[in-house]
Amino acid sequence: MMKYENQEGDDLHESQDEMESLPLDEPSVVGGGGGPSAPSSIVDPPSYADVIFTSFDSSSSNGHGIPKLSPGSESADGVSEFVKVWVLEPLKEQDPTSRTTFYTYLITTRTNIPDYGGSEFSVRRRFKDVVALSERLSETHRGFFVPIRPDKSLVESQMMQLEQFVEQRRAQLEKYLNKLAAHPVIRRSEELRAFLVVRGRVLQLQKSVNVSPKQPSSIAAAAASAEGGTGRDLMRMFKELRQSVVNDWGRVKPLVVEEDKEFLERKEWLLEFEKQLSNLSQQAEALVKAQQDIGETMGELGLAFVKLTKFETEEADFDSQRVRAADMKNVATAAVKSGRLYRELNSQTVKHLDKLHDYLCVMLATNTAFSDRSSALLTVQTLSTELTSLQSRIEKLEAASSKIFGGDRSRMHKIEELKEAVRLTEDAKSCAVREYEQIKENNRSELERLDKERHEDFMDMLRGFALNQAGYAEKMANVWEKLAEETSEYVREGS
Repeated sequence: MMKYENQEGDDLHESQDEMESLPLDEPSVVGGGGGPSAPSSIVDPPSYADVIFTSFDSSSSNGHGIPKLSPGSESADGVSEFVKVWVLEPLKEQDPTSRTTFYTYLITTRTNIPDYGGSEFSVRRRFKDVVALSERLSETHRGFFVPIRPDKSLVESQMMQLEQFVEQRRAQLEKYLNKLAAHPVIRRSEELRAFLVVRGRVLQLQKSVNVSPKQPSSIAAAAASAEGGTGRDLMRMFKELRQSVVNDWGRVKPLVVEEDKEFLERKEWLLEFEKQLSNLSQQAEALVKAQQDIGETMGELGLAFVKLTKFETEEADFDSQRVRAADMKNVATAAVKSGRLYRELNSQTVKHLDKLHDYLCVMLATNTAFSDRSSALLTVQTLSTELTSLQSRIEKLEAASSKIFGGDRSRMHKIEELKEAVRLTEDAKSCAVREYEQIKENNRSELERLDKERHEDFMDMLRGFALNQAGYAEKMANVWEKLAEETSEYVREGS
């Protein structure tokens, strides 16, 4: 999360609570020079009835604390699909085998997608299950902008109170799962459905989940399968590493290269966009810090005026002193109200400008998807080079064998082995090319979706930010305008 996520500000609680509960001597003041009545022993604390936490826009929440989801694709009956997730009720549990403790979370899902087999589900999951889900989605959705999961936050867990850390993780998990649910492809994936619906040990479930036929299989697995292997062996890794070195040094132009100029231009544009986002995010943090400082300073100013009011009241011998004390109380009330309004404004600012941080995370997902594309291309290049090498060896052996009357049986046997290797490599290359093309298509569709959602998200962000700045500025102005009216008597006296 952004640095300013937790900067809504608890530092003023102590001073504001002190102000609200501080017993003060209060005179009864009659404006306009009337005589005083018997003084009361308590100064009434300031009223905060009109300082109410209010958002001046409705674009950032659905009323249940869940971020607004991207519009879903429409089903056959024209109803938008949705999957909404709540993460609730952290529960401390103990592993019976290792005796270690961990937290699980109640994950409740509501959806109208028929493939889920119902409309509402609740399961318990631990953070390790979320990690397994994230890794599985990365394997089965190569080329898609798969949302980045929350990290393990080991440092934060040591620095924060346990309750704070658990609550922060709960909120992060809820946000992450709703991002997955908002993705038009991932929300229909078997991996996410199993995580949200199936009871039991999700780590075991993830291993049994089949890859959707719409998703490409692993390039390496396809190539290894064509070679009769069971995974990405060291030989293939070394071959791809060698091909990567050849590409970097440029000694030999690869047989297959990235020719999509539009994609390359978009990639460069996104790199610059990421730099601009990073700079804007830093400025947003500075704004939040400044608003927080102003709110704290206003609250401290109000408390200082309360203490001065108490002092003036206790020492008051004349009506003029009591009038001055009452006016200082009004200043204290205005300052504390203003401080609280700044705190509320700051929380709204964080809520809206945190969209910048969300898009920095999207850039990480984008880079991962582009890395999938580069990896797939590297595999195609490696297999193409390998085919060329095999065919060259066959040609040399055939030329040498033709010079011997009746042929060379050992060479002929080797040629047959090489031809079989050519056939298997061609099959592997066909699988790799298909996956590369699928990843390219996934990149293309994701870039289109990013353009559309970026426009909508940034317009919502700017609108919410502007409306709340204007709304809270008006409320603050009203506070000080009221104080100006209450102290207008001094202006008339001075004139």
